[in-house]
Amino acid sequence: MQMGFSSVLLLTILLAIGLVFFLRAASKDRTTVVDVCSPLPPLEVLNGVSVWLEGRGWKSDGGDADRQVLRFQGNVASSGLLAVLLSMFGGLGSACLALVIRQLYPSLDWWPFLLVLLGGPAAGFIYRRRAARIESFELRLISSADTEQSTLRIRAHRDELIAMELELAKSLQLASDGSLLSSPI
Repeated sequence: MQMGFSSVLLLTILLAIGLVFFLRAASKDRTTVVDVCSPLPPLEVLNGVSVWLEGRGWKSDGGDADRQVLRFQGNVASSGLLAVLLSMFGGLGSACLALVIRQLYPSLDWWPFLLVLLGGPAAGFIYRRRAARIESFELRLISSADTEQSTLRIRAHRDELIAMELELAKSLQLASDGSLLSSPI
């Protein structure tokens, strides 16, 4: 194998590995648990959060009265634009691999370019399949229902928790430790 082609083959394989890790990261579950406090009564806070969630398309999934838990479910759609972008990257990476294989093994003629038909759509398909899923939003009342202030433990997708903290912080006087908004990820 010629030295120039081996280094190009190595870079092409690294490109494929990077695409695989990007696909994994794009469809990773980012469920987080956070404790939220409010000086308002628990019933008022729970009703406010429930109305906000239903306005965002979440459906009530019941709960557990003994454990003081409310559950909501919602469908998370994958990004069509990101699926197209990943398909283009997959096709481009497959074309690069096909060029390297074609240069290393000229007897294969144009057959390595069939990888483009496989790599491009596969990347978009894998992303769309893994990213589209049903998410849950779970509210658990930690403080007792008859107290003046509320403490909730919320388990949900990180983006929903950030949106809730930004949108409901003033109206329901919600406060958490602020780690969601200060995290670099």
